[in-house]
Amino acid sequence: MFVDGDIYCKFHDKTRSMPLAIDDSATTDSPFDVDPDSSSAIRYAGMKCAPKAQSRTLAWMPGLMIQEIAAALANKTVFVTGHTGFKGSWLALWLARLGARVVGYALPPNTQPNNFTASGVRECLADHFEADVRDISALGQALYKTKPDVVLHLAAQPLVRASYADPRTTFEVNVNGTINVLDCLRTIGRPCAVVCITTDKCYENREQVWGYRETDSLGGYDPYSASKAATEIAVSSYRQSFFPFDRSLYTRVSIATARAGNVIGGGDWAADRIVTELARAAVDGRPGELRNPAALRPWQHVLEPLAGYLSLAAKMVASPSAQWCEAWNFGPLPGDELPVGALADRFFAAWGTGGWRNVGEPNQPHEAGLLKLCIDKAVGRLGWRPQWRVGEAIERTASWFRNYYADPAGAQRACLQEIAEYERAMAAGTYQHNDSTASSRAAVARAA
Repeated sequence: MFVDGDIYCKFHDKTRSMPLAIDDSATTDSPFDVDPDSSSAIRYAGMKCAPKAQSRTLAWMPGLMIQEIAAALANKTVFVTGHTGFKGSWLALWLARLGARVVGYALPPNTQPNNFTASGVRECLADHFEADVRDISALGQALYKTKPDVVLHLAAQPLVRASYADPRTTFEVNVNGTINVLDCLRTIGRPCAVVCITTDKCYENREQVWGYRETDSLGGYDPYSASKAATEIAVSSYRQSFFPFDRSLYTRVSIATARAGNVIGGGDWAADRIVTELARAAVDGRPGELRNPAALRPWQHVLEPLAGYLSLAAKMVASPSAQWCEAWNFGPLPGDELPVGALADRFFAAWGTGGWRNVGEPNQPHEAGLLKLCIDKAVGRLGWRPQWRVGEAIERTASWFRNYYADPAGAQRACLQEIAEYERAMAAGTYQHNDSTASSRAAVARAA
């Protein structure tokens, strides 16, 4: 029996598969529906977790529960590109926790500190390739060697302002890198499910007040946004030309794209990221510097879109169908949008001190002032939905950074603890609906 709350990432034997296993003392169907007074434990793929159970009420959402995701992905080889980045490092930790054999392919982390190193992600990997997605030879060898069941393609040049400084590299990494992944899979000719991660900025942004649907026009003012729109077109071309679901029985490679943005969470030290600046400012005892404090954004915790990617991949693995091989939006429910300045106010309130100043300039590079996603499709068809309101996402992010700067050695534990808490929210449907409940139900009705 494991000690309650003890969570860590330690693989005793990376060469053998370690499926999700539930402690024999647990008698309920769901590993999360345990007696609050019992000491039942859950073991995931060499990590151990025995969280305190909480009373819970079944949610109205008929969603894909965390145990279904684990059942679909446990013992599967999941090839993650970009696993040394912010989202990729969280995703690798979560996949390992779920029992997947995680293979990472990426360049070394480009910031110090970084979550890949701080959270000890390397030790949770079955294999690790340090290479560029533009190197099709290295990429092809890695894919051929590991023979993945699932590919989650996150590797990218992800920064808008960096795309102005180096547009050519942005297009080469984002578009050509994705084409390389798909062309390698076409050549290998082995069944797998592929989710290519793009962005909410792939839409032709008209600064409209309603959210963009997956069928809306693609576009892109800045090179980053345009590169992601071009990536969507390239993926669509490969899917129709080489991997049409009803005519690719010899390979059964299924491909989907996922669009999300404005993700916050602990461990993001990328340049020009708002929360990164706020955390550093709080530590340094100076005002945070904001370029566009009035810009309205749909903020979400990093685990929200990652749960969407996992839900989509699990559907593609467990019940292969052309209905999953499409584009999907993952964002917060309506009402969780905040201006950048309001986000900063809440962050510093959660931190306990700090403030910000506007450093925007009239001639600074263009960045969107208003951008929202419509998530009706993912809510209604995948059963995915957000779990944490924007206030909780901000508080958790501030807490993660504050704890990191106080105790850097605790980063992995902090990540795994948040993943465990998010899993319990998924299993129990603990999202605090408040005034968003009606709109959520309406979203399901419209998408069904």
